[in-house]
Amino acid sequence: MNEDILSVVYLLLVLALILPGFIYKNRNKKTLFNNFIIWFVIIGVTIILFKFLFN
Repeated sequence: MNEDILSVVYLLLVLALILPGFIYKNRNKKTLFNNFIIWFVIIGVTIILFKFLFN
């Protein structure tokens, strides 16, 4: 369980480092929204694959 918590903390820290540049680069709201959807799909698929493959 501790490794799961540590993984989440690392993910949040990486997100905190990347997010400001991501928002600055995507000033147009439509582009920003489309990119967020793409990233949510990528992260969702990754989480689902890890749940099925490593459980």
